[in-house]
Amino acid sequence: MIDWNPISEHLIQICLSMVCGFVLGFERKSRSQAVGIRTLVLICMSSTLLSILSTEMTVDAPSNSDATRIAAGVVSGIGFLGGGVIMRQGMNIKGLTSAAVIWTASALGLSIGAGLYVQSGVVLVGSEVILVLIEKVQLKKFPSIKTKMLHLVFEESSIDLDVLGMEIEKAGLVICDVNMSRIIAAHQLHLHYSVKVPRTQDYNKLLSALGKLGPLTEFSLTD
Repeated sequence: MIDWNPISEHLIQICLSMVCGFVLGFERKSRSQAVGIRTLVLICMSSTLLSILSTEMTVDAPSNSDATRIAAGVVSGIGFLGGGVIMRQGMNIKGLTSAAVIWTASALGLSIGAGLYVQSGVVLVGSEVILVLIEKVQLKKFPSIKTKMLHLVFEESSIDLDVLGMEIEKAGLVICDVNMSRIIAAHQLHLHYSVKVPRTQDYNKLLSALGKLGPLTEFSLTD
């Protein structure tokens, strides 16, 4: 017979953890940080499930035993496995969400083994919603997710940098940082922008718009 009183409390805890993870992830993404909404929601929700699991495992355990040591060992060990899928590609970090999914899978396995079927089911459904639906919201709200270096060379130094920045952002790029150098003898202006770019983008319009600001002799966008 299932006792729904603790289950209802656990479900409230899991839902609150999803909200907390979403708020934290939204804040990080709004600042163009590597950690996304899905990653933090999964981590927060999985931590809640593991916390519930640790509490439940001590209920029927003998007073001289530590029923949580196995769960603690799995949580520690799974971090090394999750770290193996995180890698750096150019200026971008890949695999954070995959690492969070590995951790979530570990939490689900431990919780199912402890008999927390309803709680595990809610986290499983919530994880699928996060991975599928929130990705669409994230791409719509924050389309510029990949970091690249934009290198521009103009054959004169009197370029209006404010107008230049507006043209770059008008093309859908988000400027994170900029470095500038002038070669006085050659009358050249070198600009190096660190930008966030959408997954798919036609840069011909940007190239044409920048060419109207001055004699553009070099344009490159690389990882």
